[in-house]
Amino acid sequence: MKATSKEEKAINECYRRLFKASTPSADFDLLVETAIIDKDGLKHIPFMDYELEEDKFESIITDVIKEFKIKPSYKQPFRVTIVLGCSPKFKTE
Repeated sequence: MKATSKEEKAINECYRRLFKASTPSADFDLLVETAIIDKDGLKHIPFMDYELEEDKFESIITDVIKEFKIKPSYKQPFRVTIVLGCSPKFKTE
């Protein structure tokens, strides 16, 4: 499934909020800008260096879905895209 422009904006905004709320806090746009590019042209963001509580993670995703008015049929694919993408890892206790 190809994301629309609105969905791409929502995905990027979600990552911005997740990394801002993470420990340590980070600027997602700066992480993308300074990411290492491999021989295949793919950017590598060190997302495993950042942690976030699972409840905060879920709250941010829910807020972005509401704010960007993601269609009900796209809510789960949107969430999966974020979870399987370069989001911060969950904090372990």
